Amino acid sequence: MRMPLWALLLPVGAAALLMAALLLPVGTTLVVLCGLALIGAVIAAVHHAEVVAHRLGEPFGTLVLTASITIIEVALIVTIMLGGPDKATLPRDTIFSTIMIICNGVVGLCLLIGGLRHHEQTFHIVGANTALATLIALSTLSLVLPAFTTSSNGMTYTTAQLTFAAIASLALWGAFVFIQTVRHRDYFLPVDNVADEDMHAPPPSIPLALASFGLLFVALVSVVGLSKVISPSIESALDSAGAPKTVLGIVIAMLVLLPETWAAVRAAHANRLQTSLNLALGSALSSIGLTIPAVALTSVLIGMPLVLGLQAKELVLLVLTFLVASITLVSGRTHIMQGAVHIVIFAAFLFLALVP
Repeated sequence: MRMPLWALLLPVGAAALLMAALLLPVGTTLVVLCGLALIGAVIAAVHHAEVVAHRLGEPFGTLVLTASITIIEVALIVTIMLGGPDKATLPRDTIFSTIMIICNGVVGLCLLIGGLRHHEQTFHIVGANTALATLIALSTLSLVLPAFTTSSNGMTYTTAQLTFAAIASLALWGAFVFIQTVRHRDYFLPVDNVADEDMHAPPPSIPLALASFGLLFVALVSVVGLSKVISPSIESALDSAGAPKTVLGIVIAMLVLLPETWAAVRAAHANRLQTSLNLALGSALSSIGLTIPAVALTSVLIGMPLVLGLQAKELVLLVLTFLVASITLVSGRTHIMQGAVHIVIFAAFLFLALVP
């Protein structure tokens, strides 16, 4: 098994364009090239993540992709937060957008594509429900309770409350990773699919896996870096169109989640729905479990208030998402109707973000 030439050139080319964007004035041509390079980096990241996943086996492979991109996403959010107090709501908007994109957009697309191709797909109920229960707890502690506490004004936590939420988020995420990779790893292993040739192919060599791991990191850094390069142009376009400020968080989340989305959809198409759910729910858990502690620490250090509480409209969408997800994951079998429901909720989320 050899590495395709494009899998080597795309991450290197994306990194080179990122360096050029950091050193040169960013014009329209460079923004367009950065956008194309971002797409190429996403394609390369998915390829290298699959190579690493095949070498490590599940669920370690999906954990590498979700944890890597989330750590870089956290760095991006913290960097933008340092830009000033007008970014106090960006972590909340990005985390909420991540949950909605993953639990409705990504999961819905996976169920729809998998259902159209394979009619019905199966997964391990205990693993999926464990992830969903952890996600509900993390979301409530981080995004719901700040809207109802009385010790601070507005949708914020006091320093003590924020510290507790950060520690709780990190503890729940760490406990979930332990369950996923050590204590109950079998709950997250793909349901055997004899028709999928990739599952039974020999694993790549150690040197190839290490090379793919390094190029995966380069590709993910490029994805997030290029997203930051083109985000001012996107923000200007949104301002010109009169779009609400929350749309920027949605755009950032969608750009950063591209590699995981593509990988999850490819897995569902290959009838590996458990891998899709591992990627999707694991991404959402990492997004909260690692982002909240990082932004909480940043908020305390720079003395900037952190607005975490959701407004009424977002709370309704969050409750609807978790209610439907609980029904979707209750039986261990899925079909296209469940995917259609999640896609419609995702469409409602996007529409109401533009027309609040």
